Amino acid sequence: MNWFFITLGYSGLFPKAPGTAGSFVALILGILILSIFEVETLFLATILISIIAIREINKYELKSGIHDDKRIVIDELAGMWFALSVAPAMTIGMGEITQLENGFLIQAILSFLLFRYFDIKKPSIIGRIDREVKGGIGVMGDDILAGFAAGIVSSLIWQGWLQLQGML
Repeated sequence: MNWFFITLGYSGLFPKAPGTAGSFVALILGILILSIFEVETLFLATILISIIAIREINKYELKSGIHDDKRIVIDELAGMWFALSVAPAMTIGMGEITQLENGFLIQAILSFLLFRYFDIKKPSIIGRIDREVKGGIGVMGDDILAGFAAGIVSSLIWQGWLQLQGML
């Protein structure tokens, strides 16, 4: 079991809101990756990390007897990176990150906020997976779905905003 890995560089040890701390670290890392590599790289890295995380979480749960320990935040990384793979779903240069007209930073922040909302409230199937699926798949599954939902909703909001601007 790799404690550094499953706590996302120990960000899960943050005393208040470790999930939010882990999500924020994941957001920053995801933005950095998207400023260097293609969005497909982030997506594939997320799949690889998710597979490794399921195995590591299973080991941790077997050893500790604790399911979904709040200090484990590698699941937040997977959810956040899947959200960023869907929206803004673009590779961008470091100098372009803060240019609001391209929508990158707006969609990244919106994806973060929506991911936290879906991860905390756990609506629909997200909550069902959280309650009923055990082990690493259960820990990772709800965050992965929350990430996809956040990315899709963020994209829809951004596209709606662009459409509204065209109508004015």
